[in-house]
Amino acid sequence: MYRTMVRIRLFEERVAELVEAGEIRTPCHLSIGQEAIAAGVCAALESRDYVWGGHRSHGHYLAKGGDLRSMLAELFGKATGCSGGRGGSMHLVAPEVGILGTVPLVAATIPLAVGAGMAAKLRRDGRVSVAFFGDGATEEGQFHESLNFAALYRLPTIFVCENNFYASHMQLLERRVVDNIVKTADVAGASGCRLDGNDVEVVYAGALEAVTRARAGGGPTLLECRTYRWRGHVGPSMDMDVGVKRKDELHEWLPRDPVARTRRRLLEAGLHDEECRAIEREAADEVATAVAFARESPFPDEGDMKLHIWASSGESR
Repeated sequence: MYRTMVRIRLFEERVAELVEAGEIRTPCHLSIGQEAIAAGVCAALESRDYVWGGHRSHGHYLAKGGDLRSMLAELFGKATGCSGGRGGSMHLVAPEVGILGTVPLVAATIPLAVGAGMAAKLRRDGRVSVAFFGDGATEEGQFHESLNFAALYRLPTIFVCENNFYASHMQLLERRVVDNIVKTADVAGASGCRLDGNDVEVVYAGALEAVTRARAGGGPTLLECRTYRWRGHVGPSMDMDVGVKRKDELHEWLPRDPVARTRRRLLEAGLHDEECRAIEREAADEVATAVAFARESPFPDEGDMKLHIWASSGESR
């Protein structure tokens, strides 16, 4: 899990540099500071399980096993990208490892995850379907309808709310009377728990319990993972532009860095510092190789512009 978090962190820090340099032009929503949630949840899953995400899903893609080079090429808009250079940062897919899609529309993939959970139940194939979303998505109707439907039919679906306390620039209690997202599970008749989203071991334990329950027919679970994003809602800058309150909060959360916390625990458990450094060097080399691959890859052919936008002769185009 430490290796996964380091890969996500170094990948996104490099993406931020490339955005600032103008090499990457697609809008990028970074999850720096939130890496423990993707790493902990996906460590509890199997390759065959399904994952759905949103606009801030680089970490989910990498944690579930998506190819780093293909994602970076997608951010460059290249033909070798995981979506053929058509989608950019917010449209990631890797069905070979269960990543069935990410989209920027808030809460849009939550009902799709429930549909995949329904399919898994009907097929009796033992798969679990996971929806990752932010706290803002809990204010959308399809979140409530999906959670209720999944609970009613005891679907193997896990709802992972990455609560970073901000929907774009609005703080949680500017949008809600009470800080009570996790209680939504009680209303629907589903299991629910609140977790420290910056502690990868806690996230893993909570996710493993939810996955075990889902595979056994126990129905869905809502995991509210409380965390904090370091960068802006979109873009590479540190998020210091939304008032004094946000600035004070960010300084309080920076010492809770999930990557640094896990590194300290590994050292305390007997891992040598050089072993941690080797993991970090390996990840840095992988990112550097991916940058070279993305830069050298071709752009999509202009003749393919009209592919995948309509049906022709009974075939999906």
